[in-house]
Amino acid sequence: MSERYQAAYRRSLDDSEGFWLDAAAAIDWDRAPSRAWDEDKGWFADGLLNTCYNAVDRHVLAGRGSAVAVIHESPVTGTRQEISYDVLLEQVSRTAGMLAGLGVGKGDRVVIYMPMILQTLVAMLACARIGAIHSVVFGGFAAPELAKRIDDAKPKLLLTASCGIEGAKVVPYKPLVDHALELASHSVGHVVLFQRPQAAAAMMEGRDLDWSALLVQASTVPCVPVAATDPLYILYTSGTTGTPKGVVRQNGGHAVALAWSMAHIYGVRAGDVFWAASDVGWVVGHSYIVYGPLIAGCTTLLFEGKPVGTPDAGTFWRTIERNAVDIFFTAPTAIRAIRREDPEASFLAEIGTGRLRAMFLAGERADPDTVQWAEEKLHRPVIDHWWQTELGWPALAACFGLGDNRRRPGSAGFPVPGYRFAVLDENGVEVPLGATGNIVIRQPLPPGCYTSLWNNPATFARSFEAFPGYYETGDAGHVDADGFVNIMGRTDDIINVAGHRLSTGQMEEIVARHPAISECAVVGVDDQLKGMIPMAFAVPKAGVEQRAELCREIIASVRDELGPVAALKHVHVVDALPKTRSGKILRAALRKVANGEPIEMPPTIENPDALSRIRELFVLLDFADKA
Repeated sequence: MSERYQAAYRRSLDDSEGFWLDAAAAIDWDRAPSRAWDEDKGWFADGLLNTCYNAVDRHVLAGRGSAVAVIHESPVTGTRQEISYDVLLEQVSRTAGMLAGLGVGKGDRVVIYMPMILQTLVAMLACARIGAIHSVVFGGFAAPELAKRIDDAKPKLLLTASCGIEGAKVVPYKPLVDHALELASHSVGHVVLFQRPQAAAAMMEGRDLDWSALLVQASTVPCVPVAATDPLYILYTSGTTGTPKGVVRQNGGHAVALAWSMAHIYGVRAGDVFWAASDVGWVVGHSYIVYGPLIAGCTTLLFEGKPVGTPDAGTFWRTIERNAVDIFFTAPTAIRAIRREDPEASFLAEIGTGRLRAMFLAGERADPDTVQWAEEKLHRPVIDHWWQTELGWPALAACFGLGDNRRRPGSAGFPVPGYRFAVLDENGVEVPLGATGNIVIRQPLPPGCYTSLWNNPATFARSFEAFPGYYETGDAGHVDADGFVNIMGRTDDIINVAGHRLSTGQMEEIVARHPAISECAVVGVDDQLKGMIPMAFAVPKAGVEQRAELCREIIASVRDELGPVAALKHVHVVDALPKTRSGKILRAALRKVANGEPIEMPPTIENPDALSRIRELFVLLDFADKA
């Protein structure tokens, strides 16, 4: 065990106040906090700062204005662009002026529905500059989901682009935005549209404004100091009821936690090139494409492409080598996709890894086979680590920057300083080493973690009710004899598909609305490429005969409402669902059958024939595949 890690972890528990005040010294404050933790007010409550200043301005003032701040790599458009901190400051301060000129001020919300282009990153920082609260929605999300977020956040403005590019496909965004605004109850003041050359979008007179034209007329504006406890952003994540949860991130704790993590988890310093191959619509993109690397004075890489097909399975390695990436962060799904296309890693052998020091994995459980393949081919440490949208930064990891290089395939590592983990049974009693239970984190959560849900205190409180004194992560797992923490899967209906958290309950609601369906269940089943995928079991109403057509309609309806990220492609029309005598559908049994796991007939089952028939169906499907 690294002595530096051990000392940092112990101090974070024994002297939390001193530990986090020292960490806060890495941030430039308009008014430095006098205390780290206040029981009533939270982290760094009397501090004043500006997150944009810490990500941009201070590096220019320190004489690093000519250093490269952002590299935009877009294999889907065949373009590459570098911008310095000087140029980034000009673009961000002018974009902030554009927003201010449209009446956006401190505390106002701005929804950003955009692709992986420079303007998206600039818009996020511009909101932070003037104290506005941004809510980034993954570009291409279905209109009903965008409408829900608009109604919840009640933004003054919506920023968008004419299109995104998914592989070889141009995806128009404006029709989705227009439809969402028709569905939403809340009316935004304006839609500001950035026209991309790949597709022009029609403007609605009076509501829509041209981004480029506004920017030319805008003045630059300075940073607005905000309280450490003021919101920086709202990021929506799947809720178990189908209602999105707006995770609120505060300015002060967020900046301190990210600065600490860049140095001590990822081991980077100013001038290093950091690449998180994610999307700014997800928490990884917020923390480790936009804010974390720039706060640390790194060069951050913004990538518009896919691990395979843009143009081939060598695009990641080519990007790493060409841009001299020091630390690379991606999802296990991406590595599995590359391995499937290039199992011998011939592209990697040909291209090399440049000055890459380590690769980090997160977003879903990294199966041991994938980790071992990647380490064997990369000849570099491959470090799995674990966190959630709610937490905002890693909670389990090998702290590479503290010299901790312990790794065990299948484990996400050890608790990061500041996090106090426990594994509890249903009664809140700690389980023995090696036993599986509920993964929880003792309160108070460290800086950077969420402190509320937007407009939703009741749902926020529920995460702390089941196990008083602890945050319930919703994941199950165990700690082995050597202290490695293993996260095994969700304890609720949220499943992780290629790093995207999706609610099976929300999908069930959509399937159940089909006029030909009497009842249904959607479960998450294991998938070699994506980690998990949703699978639906639907019972048709009497007299419904066209089962193949019904499956196609169900898949289309889920895609239309949730977008392609939902990835529901497997629908089985069955005569009945297995249930308990109280009427509860035995989803765990369905999941085991679908995964080919052995299962004993549950003692509470009311209709064992239903489960037997579904098990026979999967046996036949498996036999057909092998034939």
